[in-house]
Amino acid sequence: MTDIRNWMKNIEQHASDNVNKILVGNKADMDESKRAIPTAKGQALADEYGIKFFETSAKTNLNVESVFLSIAKDIKQRLTETDTKAEPQGIKITKQDAASSSSTTAEKSACCSYV
Repeated sequence: MTDIRNWMKNIEQHASDNVNKILVGNKADMDESKRAIPTAKGQALADEYGIKFFETSAKTNLNVESVFLSIAKDIKQRLTETDTKAEPQGIKITKQDAASSSSTTAEKSACCSYV
């Protein structure tokens, strides 16, 4: 669990403030008494950091897809919220702007003349 705390410190120091994080415990197919970290401790640590906790098993494929779907959903939601809060970039051109711009350009850059 010390490693996890160090990883969380590294994330806080080097990643964006709003980066998505989850905690995933593996070997969920094993008996609880044989696991390096019991479910309750994993959940408590995730709660401490305010992140989701999953238990998975690579052997039986338990919750593996759920982890990826959950983090992808969270990232999509964060990006959607960020996009709606951001100021629109670019310029807005109205029909009036386009009409006055094109006539001014035509007057200034005439290529032909009648003699």
